[in-house]
Amino acid sequence: QVQLVESGGGLVQPGGSLRLSCAASGSILSINRMGWYRQAPGNERELVASITSGGSTNYADSVKGRFTISRDNAKNTVYLQMNSLKPEDTAVYYCDAHITLRFPPILSHYWGQGTQVTVSS
Repeated sequence: QVQLVESGGGLVQPGGSLRLSCAASGSILSINRMGWYRQAPGNERELVASITSGGSTNYADSVKGRFTISRDNAKNTVYLQMNSLKPEDTAVYYCDAHITLRFPPILSHYWGQGTQVTVSS
């Protein structure tokens, strides 16, 4: 079927940067919206940023001006460049994608396994 594999998480000091990647693989016909969510302990999962197949983006107010989402449609990959990181950005980050399979041609929603981002001195 389809797999979303994330990479790029880790430990970084406040003010530092990280770049997350999420690659989709499988019998993919097309990918519509892709996005990044995060979930901190005791909190609900929240949208961080999303991007359509045409490149339109949407950001949570808490990350505007610091995070940038982008995608490489040829590689079925979405990225999240995170700058000026703060301790409150600490969470497990999940990518998601709305994917139409080659067969059957059904649009479904997929999640990655999550990658830990810790911002601490």
